[in-house]
Amino acid sequence: MADYLASIFGTEKDKVNCSFFFKIGACRHGEHCSKLHNKPTFSQTILLKNLYLSLENSSQKADKSFMVDDITEERIQQHFDDTFEELFVELEKKYGEIEEMNICDNLSEHLAGNCYAKFHLEEDAEKAVTDLNNRWFDGRAIYAELSPVTDFHEACCRQYQMGDCPRGGFCNFMHLKPISKDLRKRLYQRRQNKPQGASRSPGGGGGGGGGSGGRRSRSRDYDRRR
Repeated sequence: MADYLASIFGTEKDKVNCSFFFKIGACRHGEHCSKLHNKPTFSQTILLKNLYLSLENSSQKADKSFMVDDITEERIQQHFDDTFEELFVELEKKYGEIEEMNICDNLSEHLAGNCYAKFHLEEDAEKAVTDLNNRWFDGRAIYAELSPVTDFHEACCRQYQMGDCPRGGFCNFMHLKPISKDLRKRLYQRRQNKPQGASRSPGGGGGGGGGSGGRRSRSRDYDRRR
């Protein structure tokens, strides 16, 4: 019996534990879900809830029209890349090496703008959660927690990856917005150029601005909450 319960834990057959929360780290029912949301006490992955505010949303008026007329796909992608790079570099510099980071492009409240960062070490993830819950980003308070998500392939929407999810932004699986190829190369391949045996600084690995010179940095908004 114990083996059977262990085999169905976090799956749709599990009548006790929420499979969506187990796979995605978020559930549309929130605290009103009829199943348990088992929050991990240790994990490599952290969730920064609703952290990213897209250019489209930040530039819209109440009537859904844009404040400016030059919102193009290129500007939207550049805004996303700039934010992603700033977050990635800041998190690695302060807390430790990141294996993978993703930001949701969903519109539903429990997934919109969620940022997931998977660290190489669980201790770095724990340190990040403790510190980030006392900080701000882009003028808004950060809400961080450890996440059960370890396999983003299982958590993401296959149809979105193929470009034809019928549920659109309100899908209950992750719509992971891709970064540009150039940015991916800069962020994930730059560590290959590190000298062998290089020691990590007390704040973590990574370091450097990653080519963000000239842009206004939001890292100053990582101030302690008053």
